Amino acid sequence: MAGKVFFSVSMSLDGFVAPEERTDEPDAQRWTAQWRELQQWIFPQRYFRENLKLGEGGEEGRDNDIVRETFERTGASVMGKRMFDLGEQAWPEEAPFHTPVFVVTHEKRDPWERPGGTTFHFVNDGIESALDQAREAAGDLDVRISGGGATILEYVNAGLIDEFSIALSPVLFGTGIRLFEGVDADRIALEPVRAESSPRVTHLTYAVRER
Repeated sequence: MAGKVFFSVSMSLDGFVAPEERTDEPDAQRWTAQWRELQQWIFPQRYFRENLKLGEGGEEGRDNDIVRETFERTGASVMGKRMFDLGEQAWPEEAPFHTPVFVVTHEKRDPWERPGGTTFHFVNDGIESALDQAREAAGDLDVRISGGGATILEYVNAGLIDEFSIALSPVLFGTGIRLFEGVDADRIALEPVRAESSPRVTHLTYAVRER
C-alpha cells in the first residue's frame, strides 16, 4: 500500500516560509539571520542534531518527537532545483535525507550518491514523473515534498498533496516568500488533523481534500 505525499515546513506568523531573497553581503547575512530565527525551534532538538552530526545532547520532548516522526515516515523526497542548488553548497558530505531524493530540474545529470544513504536523482520530465519515481522508491513509506515553496505549491495546485504540517514560529518577516501565494483556492479544501503547541512553536497538520 502506497504511503502519503506530504510536506512539512516552518512558517512565520505572517505567512512566510523564507525571507526575501538577497544578494548583497549585508543583505545575505540578514537573510541568514531571519532564516535561523524562523527555524530556531528545530536546531536544539536531539534528533536533528544527531541527524546532522552536530554533536551529542539536545532537547527531548514533543518538538523532538515530531522531527523524528517526520524523518522516519519519509521513504523518499522530492525537491526543486533551487533548493538543491542552495543545499549542495550548504549540506555536509553526509546529506541529511538518508533516502533517495528526486530533483525536479531541466539539468541533465547522473545520480549523485552521498554517504549515509542519500542519492540525488535528477528528473527532467516534470513533477508527476518525479513523484512517480519517489513513490516507487519509498515503497510503503511516505513521500516528502521538501521544497522550496514554489515546488510545494506546484504539487498542491496539481492535487498531489495528501497532508501537510506547518510549524508556526512566533516571528514576523513583513516580506519574503509566501507558501500559498497563487494557491488554487477553488480546488483545495483543508481538514484539520492536529494542533499541538510547544514552548517554541505551534504545529498544525491538515489533510488536503479536493473542493
